[in-house]
Amino acid sequence: MPRFEPFVGLRYGPDATDLSGVICPPYDVISEPQRRALEAEHEANCVRLELPQPDADVDRYQVAARTLADWRRPGGPLVPDDGPSFYVYRMGFRDESGRPRQTAGVLGALGLEPPGEGILPHERTTSKDKRDRLDLLRATRTNLSPIWGLSLSPGLSSLCELPGPPDARATDLDGVHHRLWRVTQPGIVDAISETVAAAPVVVADGHHRYEVALAYQAERHDGGAGPGAHDAILALVVELADEQLAVAPIHRLLSGLPDGFDPVDGLAEWFEVLPTTPVDATIGDRQAEAGALALVLRTGTWLLRPRPALLAAAPQDLDSSRLDVALAAVPAVEVRYQHGWTDAVEAVASGEADAGVLLRPATVAQIADFAHRRDRMPPKTTFFTPKPATGLVFRALDDQP
Repeated sequence: MPRFEPFVGLRYGPDATDLSGVICPPYDVISEPQRRALEAEHEANCVRLELPQPDADVDRYQVAARTLADWRRPGGPLVPDDGPSFYVYRMGFRDESGRPRQTAGVLGALGLEPPGEGILPHERTTSKDKRDRLDLLRATRTNLSPIWGLSLSPGLSSLCELPGPPDARATDLDGVHHRLWRVTQPGIVDAISETVAAAPVVVADGHHRYEVALAYQAERHDGGAGPGAHDAILALVVELADEQLAVAPIHRLLSGLPDGFDPVDGLAEWFEVLPTTPVDATIGDRQAEAGALALVLRTGTWLLRPRPALLAAAPQDLDSSRLDVALAAVPAVEVRYQHGWTDAVEAVASGEADAGVLLRPATVAQIADFAHRRDRMPPKTTFFTPKPATGLVFRALDDQP
């Protein structure tokens, strides 16, 4: 079963409580304009660690290591806590329908192990170069941003209900409120460890970072290192429950469609194609009511209700799986992934994509079912939102017992 332990957090402090100017999103959702804006926000914004830039003859990874060392010197902005802790982390936000939501979990050190028993991946991953994150981990020897794990064990949410004001808080550029409480009470620490250890943890977000951590662990062991902090990774663990999670779909953008190929006619073999009004904030409700995906072209919008033959042919009860079957017969089509229906529609309107297909989100029940069956969803099926911020707490590997 999973090993989940407290650690010595490295945090902005000791007097910093509002961290709005120094946090940043995870590296893989930061655009270049946003990176520059975050750098300008504060001289100690941690985007300088997450997405470091080369300086003269120094590569970007050594720049990150040098910056981190400077920030950890006496009088610098980063200070280690005085002992191991868990950190209860709450995110307050509004979902795509405008409803207020909360996600609460615990930041801790999750033991590394090959996926399959205590740690379960929830979807297949796309090919992605992991060298960048591995080189950054080698240079900084620090877990900068947490992966996101879902615990199949009930009861973790109740352990996140703490009295008193948070030790740190921040509001990001999307209006998400982040709050952090340090937990050192032995009884609560033990209860958190035991609860997480009682059932597998599903990797919801951060599959590639988990694989990078496994590679780094193997390097350390091959180099003669014994057990140590490299045997775990910084993780936010949240109970797999409806009230804790907002799951959005990841849509598909299609390019390179063959000359003369009409997506409406071409997809009619697999879908009942129903005209609908242009995409707006009601599109998700329209899709849910019709049991359909949505096709977006510059000439209009259609709902795509799967035909019985497609339901039978798709290996999994997911829109991503059904669309894979339907697109297999379209020669040379290029498929890209886009979260957020507004961005998908804009890509089609601007000509960046020939067509867009809007998917429905997987449900929490489906995620739990796949996890219990040790099955994986197709790549880019789920988008967990909001993303945990980088910068509320770091885990420096050299300082851990």
